[in-house]
Amino acid sequence: IVIDAGHGGKDPGTIGVSLRTKEKNITLSYAKELGKHLVLSKKYKVYLTRDSDSFIPLFQRVEIARKKKADLFISIHANSAEDNDVSGFSIYTLSETASDKRAELLAQKENRADIIHGVDFSGASADIMKTLIDLSQRQSKNDSAKFANIAVGAIKTSKIEILQNSHRFAGFAVLTAPDMASTLIELGYLSNKSEERLLNS
Repeated sequence: IVIDAGHGGKDPGTIGVSLRTKEKNITLSYAKELGKHLVLSKKYKVYLTRDSDSFIPLFQRVEIARKKKADLFISIHANSAEDNDVSGFSIYTLSETASDKRAELLAQKENRADIIHGVDFSGASADIMKTLIDLSQRQSKNDSAKFANIAVGAIKTSKIEILQNSHRFAGFAVLTAPDMASTLIELGYLSNKSEERLLNS
């Protein structure tokens, strides 16, 4: 499992409305804590994309996970909204539209080696590449959705507030790997005064 603490370094992410909390600090704290608990379970190998206040470009975060041959990639974030009353946990997986666009971009890459499970498809046409990536991405999207549903179920049994329609779909760059389950978790809203306080506790 690769845990990605969102933002970092020159990119603070969202800034809290009340305590001026930087998202990059919240995500790093939560990534370390989640990693610690997973390691203690002795069931998983766990890696963090960053363990300090450093900036890592989005696609490099995905590459770190792919190099580690991750089965699951979890990107951790904190949300924000114009309506300061909005609060709650949510989890994102890749949308169909974003998947198609990413598959096309991957298919157009000049160096097509190691796109899917380390197999060199450098001689394949763009159409064949797009189809292969789409098939691989379809499986990873199914696995991502399965994990998201498990996570939402676990959160619902706790006392953590959760958004309605808590499993959402989007085209986040960190969700586009064709060969691993990938989710982006929004822990809560830094734009909500009480939730910002809770995220700091």
